[in-house]
Amino acid sequence: MVGPRIAPVLPHLAAYDFGDADSGSDILGKQIELEAGNDIQYKTCSWQKTAALLFSEYICLAIMSFPYSYAVLGLVPGIILTAVVAALVLYTSLVLWEFCLRHPEVRDVCDIGQMLFWGKKWAWYFTAVMFILNNTFIQGLHVLVSAKYLNTITNHSQCTVVFAVIATIICWFCSLPRTFSALSKLGTASAFFTFISVLLAAIFAGIEAHPQGYNPDPNYPIVTAIPIKGTTFVAGMNAFLNISYTFIGQITLPSFIAEMKDPRDFPKALWAVTIAEIILFSLVGGIVYGYTGNQYNTSPAFGSLGNEVFKKVSFSFMIPTLIFLGVLYASVSARFVFFRVFEGTRHKTQHTVVGWASWGGILAATWLGAFIIAEVIPFFSDLLSLMSSLFDSFFGFIFWGVAYIRMRRVDGGVNWLHEKSIYGYTMLALNIVIILIGVLFLGAGTYTSVQSIIDSYDQGLVGGIFTCKNNGI
Repeated sequence: MVGPRIAPVLPHLAAYDFGDADSGSDILGKQIELEAGNDIQYKTCSWQKTAALLFSEYICLAIMSFPYSYAVLGLVPGIILTAVVAALVLYTSLVLWEFCLRHPEVRDVCDIGQMLFWGKKWAWYFTAVMFILNNTFIQGLHVLVSAKYLNTITNHSQCTVVFAVIATIICWFCSLPRTFSALSKLGTASAFFTFISVLLAAIFAGIEAHPQGYNPDPNYPIVTAIPIKGTTFVAGMNAFLNISYTFIGQITLPSFIAEMKDPRDFPKALWAVTIAEIILFSLVGGIVYGYTGNQYNTSPAFGSLGNEVFKKVSFSFMIPTLIFLGVLYASVSARFVFFRVFEGTRHKTQHTVVGWASWGGILAATWLGAFIIAEVIPFFSDLLSLMSSLFDSFFGFIFWGVAYIRMRRVDGGVNWLHEKSIYGYTMLALNIVIILIGVLFLGAGTYTSVQSIIDSYDQGLVGGIFTCKNNGI
């Protein structure tokens, strides 16, 4: 028994999937029972398949922003922040998991948002808007980088907008599988090829003679343990946000847990991916930064490789992730809409023309939005920072600090605060700090991200919107 609920089942969930069951274990059992015999069954993920989804979500292209972040922050603060952010995300993910065990009827982070803020309908709509925008921004990032890859590998043989359209169509097609169990196989391949890609990039950075844009310099490479003199708050905050974005992915976790056969096994998948993240991110970021220094760093770091063959080979192994991670977030968004439209109908659980046509149409709408975002914000690092500050503030920190306090409140009754031990007060203080970190992300993070975008346009570092200009690396 993980603890009592913080509130009754939400009204819009009360009639779905589990009849009149009220306790967590009763609801979970009823969900599995009602799925038996359906053509399309959702609660089919083992913890191994869930781990594959997590690896595909976290072992991703954003790793290649770490050398840039270490160049701005300095190697020592960069690695320390990597470990600290990983630990915070691990802790908040375990809080989220506990919340889902207590309330197994929740299907996504929007249901959780409404429950956390006392069942208010405005909380559901507010969370839903952020949820869809966050996922669509991530899809847009992968359209952007896929177009960047096609420009790089073909030496800009087509207009960049054409490459973005091609990437969007391919991603839409790959989004069509309806269950996470089916997507987990693609996720395993995605994580594997990403690992090969970043490993090759680190090796190539070490063995090539000079990085891209090298000029004979007796001080090459400049590698610093701390930030160099003159580093601005905007640059430092953006580098920190880039690191944070790569770790923070709690927005998808309720959807993954909702499709697990036994949600109690979720921590096995979570611990495995967290340990791998810390090791891989620190090594790749530190090694590539060590060989390219402050002078020749790019984001993503493939652009730092001076040998064109090295650059194209290592970047090419990233293709599965360029496609799949956007696919994963598109699937999460499509579920959010599809389940609410077709809940309780045969179109959700059977193969019907209406069901499949609607699923494809919802996915197409999300990818159209992603295409527009990719063309309006055509730069990698600043797009990562903007997403991190706008959405990770809530989905990475604020929600889970509030969730901890709400669960401890119901565990201890009306006198819970007066009965706290030293450990209890320490954990309460930690979760208040987590909420304040989220506020910092939202305020200072959004300011620095927007200012960096304005500076990039003023300095002519990026092309205009919907441009044919080559964005290859």
